[in-house]
Amino acid sequence: MSDLFQTETQIRLMVNGQKVKARVRVGQHLTDFLRQELGLTGSHAGCEHGVCGACTLRVNGEITRGCLMLAAQADGAEVETIEGLTERGVIADLQQAFVHRNALQCGFCTPGMLATAADLLARGGVPGREVIRDHLSGNYCRCTGYEAIIDAVETVARARAEALK
Repeated sequence: MSDLFQTETQIRLMVNGQKVKARVRVGQHLTDFLRQELGLTGSHAGCEHGVCGACTLRVNGEITRGCLMLAAQADGAEVETIEGLTERGVIADLQQAFVHRNALQCGFCTPGMLATAADLLARGGVPGREVIRDHLSGNYCRCTGYEAIIDAVETVARARAEALK
């Protein structure tokens, strides 16, 4: 392995509202840093090409593929993982809907699906099924099929809109 990938740098960032200061290898992906160094194992390393969405998390409020971002690039950033979204309670209704609609099976894709769906739902309103499908299109599920997932997201969108009336 090249010496370049063994070089370390110091980073400071916020992860789920907590200040983190760490030394990281310059070639270490953000997902690997979160999993291996911080024990935040909700984001998964799936394809490691940014295609499957299993590594989805939020960086500075934007949905990001953790396998395509180096930990060193997150210096100064605010990172939120599925654990942070869960702890804050912002996806409790979405998690319940996934269970109720049987929108998960093995669970490997579920954290990425939830993070991506939360991003869509945060925009407000009741997106149509085609909009939901399009927004989730970068997240693969090999077990469940997408109809139950779309049902769950649509259910939560409608319930949230109704609660605002």
